[in-house]
Amino acid sequence: MELTPAELTVLGLIIERPRHGYDLEQVIERRGVRQWTDIGFSSIYYLLAKLVKRGLVHVPDAPDAARSRRVHHATAAGRRAAQEGALALIREPRPLPHPLLVGLANLPLLSEREYADALRARLAQVEERVAAVRAAERAQASSARAAREVFSYSLSLLEAERSWLAARVQVPG
Repeated sequence: MELTPAELTVLGLIIERPRHGYDLEQVIERRGVRQWTDIGFSSIYYLLAKLVKRGLVHVPDAPDAARSRRVHHATAAGRRAAQEGALALIREPRPLPHPLLVGLANLPLLSEREYADALRARLAQVEERVAAVRAAERAQASSARAAREVFSYSLSLLEAERSWLAARVQVPG
C-alpha cells in the first residue's frame, strides 16, 4: 500500500505515540517538519481521515470528543504500510520534479541581468533556509537518529544548492 510522503509523516508520528490532530500540529511545528515536507495545518485532518478510511489508523470510541481531540492510534496494517513506505523511500531514488528546472529550461525568455538577479535572490533565500533549518535542528529537544538524519540530509541538499548558486552568481552565463 503506497503512502504519500505527507501520509507517511503523519502515520509515523502516530506510530511514535497515539495523537490527536492538534498534537500532530504542535509536533510538526516543534520539530521543524515543514522545513522538509508540505503538510499544512489545514491538511492534517484531511490526512487523518484518509488514514482512517484506509484502515491504517483508528480512533477508539469517543463520541463526545471534538474532532480536534480524537486520539488516533496506528493499526497493525498502518505499522506495516509505514515500514514498507519508509524502506521504499530510503532504498529507491525517485525523480523529484523541481520548479527551478522549469525556470532553467526557459532561460531564453530572460535577459542575462534578469537571470543573474534571480540567482542572487534565490541564493539569499537559500541562505535564509539554511539558517532556519539549523535553528530548527538546534531547537530539537531530542537527538534521535531520525531527526539527525533528516537535518543532515536537508542541510546537505541546501549546501549543494548554495554552492551551485554561488558559482553561477560569480560566473556570467
